Amino acid sequence: MKRESICLYLLSMNDNVKHFQIYLIFLSVTAFFSCKQGTKPDVSGIDLNIKIERFDRDLFAGKQKGIPQTDVFLQKKYTAFYDDYVHQMVGTPEYDNATILSTLYKDQAYTDLSRDADSVFKTMEPQEKALTETFKYIKYYYPQVKVPKFIAFISGFSVQTPIGDDYMGIGLDMFLGKDSKYYRAIVKSVPLYISRRFTPDYVVPRITETFAREELFPQRDENRSLLAKMVENGKVLYFMDQVLNDQVPDSVKIGYTDKQLSWCKAYEGDIWAYFMQNNLLFETDFQKIQMFLSEAPFTPGLGEKNESAPKLGIWIGWQMVRKYMTENPKVSLQQLMAEQDAQKILNGAKYKPKMEP
Repeated sequence: MKRESICLYLLSMNDNVKHFQIYLIFLSVTAFFSCKQGTKPDVSGIDLNIKIERFDRDLFAGKQKGIPQTDVFLQKKYTAFYDDYVHQMVGTPEYDNATILSTLYKDQAYTDLSRDADSVFKTMEPQEKALTETFKYIKYYYPQVKVPKFIAFISGFSVQTPIGDDYMGIGLDMFLGKDSKYYRAIVKSVPLYISRRFTPDYVVPRITETFAREELFPQRDENRSLLAKMVENGKVLYFMDQVLNDQVPDSVKIGYTDKQLSWCKAYEGDIWAYFMQNNLLFETDFQKIQMFLSEAPFTPGLGEKNESAPKLGIWIGWQMVRKYMTENPKVSLQQLMAEQDAQKILNGAKYKPKMEP
């Protein structure tokens, strides 16, 4: 199983968990949305119909069928995913499949969590439809991309959107809704400012971001400066702009509350001025720049009463890339994503947001 993207939204917990711990509302088509969606390419001719396989249900049904029979069935149907699930997500390599399955089936917490996940996700048709649309856009821009299988599972909060050999997983137990009783029980490992995003409407954006970061545009080790990181992350979010449904709000793409997003918009110029005045753009010290790139409840040193948003470097990078593409309409999405000169993006963006008076 490949490593999962963790720099923005992903919070992997213990890979060796043996026991479990305690849409779309379709809007009326208005002239605004018709116009906005008209800017996207026509992908109706791309043949794609994504279905999400319910490993969670097949695994749970195995409690009544016997472990040997269930093990054979799951190995045949889910191949590489099943091996990763048993030996990396909920168990370890030294235990055999039968031992892991037996442990799960005896665990009441697994039973309770399975039932809750099945209750929240009685059907995944909204996610299937949205993923189909998104991956049609991805295929439009990158025709050679191989669309993975999508497999839903629960792992006791071990992993959210893993990528493996020809599959992407959807950890349903990390999308149950921000008020789920489980998230308050694991608050020491997953703080509430993270788990508030564990809702069904985050499934497709998180899958899209993970696929972009891990499969399409992996992080480059040579991009060490804050500016390079800002642009690198900003490009990923801009890519999400182009392939997600227009009704997905910016707050969900980046993981902000509405209040945090409003704060960023109101103080965009002040944030930029802070970076410039403190000579941060070309800073390469990891400790100094991480506070502008990492998950947190707020950014220390900016805003009053801890009202600032986190990840301000990423948000500013996103606005910079958007401005660059506005200023350079002949640049294609593919050209943007291939461009590694962050200074070129900065210069071409003519990015000079005004400070709040």
